[in-house]
Amino acid sequence: MAGPLNSEPLFKSLSEIHEKKIPSHKNFTFAVPWRLYFSMASAVFIVGVLGNIISGLVYLSPLKTFWRIVKKRSTENFSSIPYILTLMNAILWIYYGITKPDSFLIATINGFGAAAQIVYILIFLVFISPRMRARTALLVGLLDVGLAAAAILFTHFMLQGDVRIDVVGFICDCSGMLAYASPLAAMKTVITTKSVEFMPFLLTFSTLLNGGFWTLYALLAKDFLVGVPNGIGFLLGIAQLILYGIYHRYRPLKKVTDNLEDGLQNDPLIPASDFVS
Repeated sequence: MAGPLNSEPLFKSLSEIHEKKIPSHKNFTFAVPWRLYFSMASAVFIVGVLGNIISGLVYLSPLKTFWRIVKKRSTENFSSIPYILTLMNAILWIYYGITKPDSFLIATINGFGAAAQIVYILIFLVFISPRMRARTALLVGLLDVGLAAAAILFTHFMLQGDVRIDVVGFICDCSGMLAYASPLAAMKTVITTKSVEFMPFLLTFSTLLNGGFWTLYALLAKDFLVGVPNGIGFLLGIAQLILYGIYHRYRPLKKVTDNLEDGLQNDPLIPASDFVS
């Protein structure tokens, strides 16, 4: 039997079709514009995916150097320190991405980065001198296993909720600060030699894009802990491009041997012996 003709319609207005009424603790209702919500969520996802792609290319940039190491069966003066530190940083960001809700894109790219660093470190361990092999393995054990595991176990068992997320993010930011040695060392060398051969344009530009996309991701996702290191990296990328524009036509003051790594710029500038003695 049909209901009364004056029964209340399911939606009072067409706009309510795209809104969800969420009761508050004060018995008021707040209209959530789902179109806007899904648009923001889509924007965060798209920027995060693009950030994953660019970061993946940056992680793969040392392939040329490691192919050279394999062919020569020697690590020469390249240092394993940047890869060991990058692996530790990636492990911590994986944990952050798993711990914080809706941050799986952070975990995925750092998972890929950690896998790449493990391969690079294994190549180092195979072709490095026996005396340096034991010390490199010791650093891997201390930083990538011991320190990373200690940070994860402490925050997992001693902290909860948002406090755990904030502390993990702060630890990630602190470990990420070590990565700033790379662009700063390259910029110093460019100014000293008046040559950009130590600062490849494609790597510099991809690093700038990487910092820019993850900064945008942090703004859209309102994740301050992701934004701080990537924002600084973005500014350093701009500074590097400015230096490139100034010095790309200059002749170098002296010939520098081709020990520059195309992937991580500070490796040739800091011999392995300076780190592990």
